[in-house]
Amino acid sequence: MTSTTLLHLDSSISPSGSVSRALTARFADAWHARHGTAGRDRYRYRDLAADPVPAVLAAYDALGRRTERKGILPLDDIGRLAEGPDEAHEWTLSRPLIEELRAAGTLLVGSPMYNYTVSAGLKAWIDRVTFPGVHHDPETGEPLLRDTRVVVVAVRGGGYTPGAPRAHCDFQVPYLRAYFDRIGVAPEHLHVVTAELTRAADVPALNALQPLAAESLAAAEAALDELAATL
Repeated sequence: MTSTTLLHLDSSISPSGSVSRALTARFADAWHARHGTAGRDRYRYRDLAADPVPAVLAAYDALGRRTERKGILPLDDIGRLAEGPDEAHEWTLSRPLIEELRAAGTLLVGSPMYNYTVSAGLKAWIDRVTFPGVHHDPETGEPLLRDTRVVVVAVRGGGYTPGAPRAHCDFQVPYLRAYFDRIGVAPEHLHVVTAELTRAADVPALNALQPLAAESLAAAEAALDELAATL
């Protein structure tokens, strides 16, 4: 794994005016400035809304169950377990995304909150890359992503910080923390940056909270600048 490889995922369904897209672009621009031409050669970008990852199907599940019964396998061995064209196709869709994630030194995830959780596009990517055993070493069982740095940019139109009336409705950040922990990302390498109340200017019920929204956005920008200077 190289420290100068950035995999950048956006998942907002809004092509313009998206706070999550603006924030991930800010991080990526700063990261590029730090790493120069070599960094740009190792930059990968996926727009999970404009170019969605196909949802997993029954054949993916069948191949996954067959693989899981055999333990942790090399990727080539998984491909050889595929039975029939449907399973082979599902693996063909999955393997490049898995390899792309495994090769990333830093993963940047733009995650707007939709209906209290992550977008359908991001969830489809998560389902596709989370094939049994693929993020652990077949020989040692050690997590392959233990040194991967993950920057999650979690954007929410309302307020979900502890103490807020809807704090208990946040199934976005806790889910992403649990997910990256499950696939072996070390806790110290998972960085979650939140921007809250991003709809304060255009939702009348939130208008009075615009100063808090501005503070939250400024804090998110500063946190991302700091991370981009070190990762």
